[in-house]
Amino acid sequence: MIPFDFIYCRPAALAEAVDAYRQLQSEGKTPAYYGGGSEIITMCRSGAIRPGAVIDIKGIPECQALLEDGQGVHLGAALTLSRIKESRCFPLLGLAAGRIADHTNQCRITLGGNLCGAVIYRETSLPLLLADAEVTLFGPAGQRTVPLQSVFQGRLLPKPGEFMVQAHIPGWALQEPYAHIKRTAQEKIDYPLVTVTALRKDGALRAAFSGLCPYPFRSGQLEAVLNDRALSCRERAEQAAGLLPEPALINVEGSGAYRLFVLKNTLTALLEGWEHDQI
Repeated sequence: MIPFDFIYCRPAALAEAVDAYRQLQSEGKTPAYYGGGSEIITMCRSGAIRPGAVIDIKGIPECQALLEDGQGVHLGAALTLSRIKESRCFPLLGLAAGRIADHTNQCRITLGGNLCGAVIYRETSLPLLLADAEVTLFGPAGQRTVPLQSVFQGRLLPKPGEFMVQAHIPGWALQEPYAHIKRTAQEKIDYPLVTVTALRKDGALRAAFSGLCPYPFRSGQLEAVLNDRALSCRERAEQAAGLLPEPALINVEGSGAYRLFVLKNTLTALLEGWEHDQI
């Protein structure tokens, strides 16, 4: 139960959602867009946030899209992780989505919610970053479609009043070899110590990471080392571990030193598999 009153809106169109946001904001209601709800509900119950209004975008057709055409795949922001996984439209994203939380929560957590949420791991971002995905956003200034990496700084950062409508994955990424390795401290279903996601393009390995730092990331500098075949797999893993954008995360899941140990072993195994055409 949420221990306070708030206004609930369920618009049927993009412009209707933004109009509601403007109106509620002008009334001092601090509105929040609502895609899946698992995180918003939990944070409201704990008192971490207290929106005066929520705008539920799940009824907007564009936010529920699951389309494939000659350009690639187009996924609505309000699609649940379970639906993405079951669709098999982008196997790497489906694999990542299927390893977030348990099945019950996968039926509630949405793509947009995972990218924008407060939980730091945001593991659906990894396949999208590797695939050079674009996102469509809608807000008071209208609609725009931009590369995900231009609006993703550890989490999706739309402009005030904007919300995510869709993610667009180019066709090449749907066919390329991939890997998704998630290491947890104890349980199979848990926050990651280290998640390594890899996708091959033009013979080169792309890699993105979650759990290592306070945010998910992809690093061109780190990828250059991973693709340096003049070095052994172990040497590449050792060097890559020294190129994190921030010191390794320390929390209840594990220490920074342990995370680096797990990362080096995981990268070594990944690179050895790549050398033998196993990804």
